[in-house]
Amino acid sequence: MNPARCCSVFFGQLRVSSRGGQVARRPFPPGGVSSPAGTRCCHPGVAAGGGGGGGGGVNGTSPQMKPSGVSNTATTPVCPMGSSSSRLFGTLAQSLNSPPLAQPDLYPEENPDEDLDQGLAEIDPDQLLRECEEALQSRPARPHRDLVLPSGLAPCRQKHNPSIRIMQWNILAQALGEGKDGFVRCPLDALNWQERKYLILEEILTYRPDILCLQEVDHYYDTFQPILASLGYQGTFLAKPWSPCLDVEQNNGPDGCALFYRRSRFSLQSTAHLRLSAMMLPTNQVAIVQTLCCRLTGQRLCVAVTHLKARSGWERLRSAQGADLLQSLRSITSRCGSRGDSEGTVPLVVCGDFNAEPSEDVYRRFSSSPLGLNSAYKLLSSDGQTEPAYTTWKIRPSGESCSTLDYIWYSRDALSVDCLLNIPSEEQIGPDRLPSYHYPSDHLSLLCDISFREEPHRLM
Repeated sequence: MNPARCCSVFFGQLRVSSRGGQVARRPFPPGGVSSPAGTRCCHPGVAAGGGGGGGGGVNGTSPQMKPSGVSNTATTPVCPMGSSSSRLFGTLAQSLNSPPLAQPDLYPEENPDEDLDQGLAEIDPDQLLRECEEALQSRPARPHRDLVLPSGLAPCRQKHNPSIRIMQWNILAQALGEGKDGFVRCPLDALNWQERKYLILEEILTYRPDILCLQEVDHYYDTFQPILASLGYQGTFLAKPWSPCLDVEQNNGPDGCALFYRRSRFSLQSTAHLRLSAMMLPTNQVAIVQTLCCRLTGQRLCVAVTHLKARSGWERLRSAQGADLLQSLRSITSRCGSRGDSEGTVPLVVCGDFNAEPSEDVYRRFSSSPLGLNSAYKLLSSDGQTEPAYTTWKIRPSGESCSTLDYIWYSRDALSVDCLLNIPSEEQIGPDRLPSYHYPSDHLSLLCDISFREEPHRLM
């Protein structure tokens, strides 16, 4: 079949499904660090060459502003999400009402989603991007964001060690957005899945990460897995044991974490599906940990995605969950390191919505861990030591919340950060905050390019 025809058919099937999804706008040009002028990704009123928050150029810093709380007593009614006739999700929902199963093996022999991603014809992403732009013509463009260099770092292109692009994003579960979260300044129409799915995938395909870490995914099997598999990604998904999405009428199944990697760039060595514990007791939060081998360099990289307990008052639980995850990561990276011919542990990247400000104990646990982790987004600041002022900004009935909760942690001795996607300004986000007609989630995506620090013996 003609690739363009194949693309149109696939796109059309997803469009007519009550739970379909699709992709995005044109990517950055090769070697460039800004979005091309004249595309939807430049929000009206923002110069095409300028960034928000982090500023354009190579030394932008994110704005340091946090508003006072804004009280609002409006409520959002529960809204059905469409058909819930999926037999897979029906079975899964029933299993979640049963007693929880025992912890899965840290090192399963095979990837549980591997069979789902095989035998799918790859689709031309540019054609999908064009068709997606047509579907989003009635929506304002997403805020323009620049890729900027960490403060004090000069551009460096390594021919034999190309960078790896990593995206971290809490995409907002559809059931929670429409049925539970109560975004009082966001019209329900802006949360309509038939268009919001295009905005989510447009964001992903604009930047085309090599590794994609997502939280609050409740449309994995009917949207993200088939689309991203057809675009060359391998994915795995782990649902929360008791997802709040299941409390919403006509939900699409439980939400959870998803991890995707580009098959042309990596091969999979091992997968661990973790249920995080606190004080020796299992909790409702999970993590996926995969050890990948880079096909270009032969080097290994361990990647984890997680979503810790939300809400204030649960700081001690988050700290315990973080300690449990760090212990598992230390075991996994050291075991993987002993299996190969390289010395020491495998370099590590941990992405997640930690639901914790930098002042919380769980943040201190990660920053002081023996694993030698650093937070990538601190490098946007002039001193390289300060997190952005916010990664989420929303208005609920309880008031306005502007917080830094999302992070990309990396092994500072083994990996270097080459550039980061800056943070949109308050003006770009808009007075009604997030989500909105021009941005699909209450959390901003984080993105950075990392590379392995080259060792002398690897240059011989």
